[in-house]
Amino acid sequence: MTESTILVLGARGKTGRRVADRLTGLGRPVRAASRTTGFDLADPATWNAALDGVSAVYLVPMNEYVDQSVIADFTAAAVAAGVQRIVLLSARGVGGKPQPAQEPAERAVRESGVAWTILRPAWFAQNFSEDFFLDPLRAGELALPAGEGREPFIDAEDIADVAVAALTGEGHAGEIYEISGPEPLSFRTAVELIAEASGREIRYTPLRTAEFVANLTSVGLPAESAEVLAGLLDGIANGVGDHVSDGVRRALGRDSRPFADYVKAAAATGVWSA
Repeated sequence: MTESTILVLGARGKTGRRVADRLTGLGRPVRAASRTTGFDLADPATWNAALDGVSAVYLVPMNEYVDQSVIADFTAAAVAAGVQRIVLLSARGVGGKPQPAQEPAERAVRESGVAWTILRPAWFAQNFSEDFFLDPLRAGELALPAGEGREPFIDAEDIADVAVAALTGEGHAGEIYEISGPEPLSFRTAVELIAEASGREIRYTPLRTAEFVANLTSVGLPAESAEVLAGLLDGIANGVGDHVSDGVRRALGRDSRPFADYVKAAAATGVWSA
């Protein structure tokens, strides 16, 4: 019997492309959806073609959405199209809760009536090599309003492994996996590890929140987005991320990858070369 297709949203993103690659390696039919393939989560006219013949969805909400009611509408459309399993990428908050912006998406998935799994990762390690920390590191200084607060950065490879297990295996329905690296690290320590592995002089500089927001808006980032990011980093400064979660072990039976291992592998690619 031919296996049904798995739809992967955000298929060019940090986790989506890794999930799609793993599913393909397992021989599972994959439909990779992103704006480059004509799919737009904000445009319901693009949903039916993406959902046709799909049995499971890796659902990645777009961070720029302030009103996430679209997630509820897409989830309903997915169920109506015959989807039987949804794995949602959310985000780890405080006290066993998601980040507030992710609550509508989580509620929509939990109330969907189909098998669901929710992933709540800590901050991605790949933010240092594939996202908004990369250019400052290449320039030699990462300046953030995170103080000396600590966060157990999680490797996107581990997130993808958990997502694939939940999309293809049994025993994950109804589970909320909070996912983190094996130890909390300060941004100062993270930058020191990157500097050592890359053989470069790179420093971490704590900033005041207002200065950080002003720096971002001066290069064109909308003030609202800058303030959201600053608020998350301020939370780290105040200790909200300073705890380890056991989601990787619960889902996969193994520990998550140490940040130092991620750094060595990323540095070997030359990503932090000036």
